[in-house]
This record gives sequence, structure tokens and C-alpha cells, in this order.
Amino acid sequence: NDLRRRDRIVRYKPYVPKEGEDPMAEYMNLLAMLFSMCGLMMRFKWAAWAAVYCAFIGFSNSRSSEDTKQIFSSFMLSISSVVMSYLQSPTPMAVSYFS
Repeated sequence: NDLRRRDRIVRYKPYVPKEGEDPMAEYMNLLAMLFSMCGLMMRFKWAAWAAVYCAFIGFSNSRSSEDTKQIFSSFMLSISSVVMSYLQSPTPMAVSYFS
């Protein structure tokens, strides 16, 4: 009494990326979003600057066919995290591990 249809079973095949696909832009956009959230919520200036850095790398590695709204939003979120962290405390970022 097996009700499964044997002709409908499709065997799983893992995804193999094509030759020209490089996920670096997506990873950098994700890191930019994470760092900018850390910069906004926890007021870490280094995280805000890391977000700007990752957003620039993600923008430079992106293809023209990708979604430009996501790239633009990660870039603007990283810029806003830098602006908000310096509006909260305008003192320069202290490098405490050198002193």
C-alpha cells in the first residue's frame, strides 16, 4: 500500500556554480550590512568604517546585471552608520592597543 509515485521522484543534485560566478560581491554586501548594524546599534566606529570598506568592495566586484537596489542600500546604510556614530560622539576613533 505504498502511495508514493515512483515516476515523480527526482534525485537530489547539489548546486555546482558556473564558471563565471563569483559570490564575493554578495559576501561583501552581507558583511557591509552586518558591520553597519553593529556600527549603528553598538556605536562601534571601527565597524562603521569596516562597513564602508566592505560596501566599496561589494560595489566594485558586482556585475552590472545584479540588483542595484541591494548594493545601493548596503552602501547608504554603511555611510549612515559612519555619520550616526560620529554624530553620537564626535571624538576621533581611539587606537587603544598601541598605547
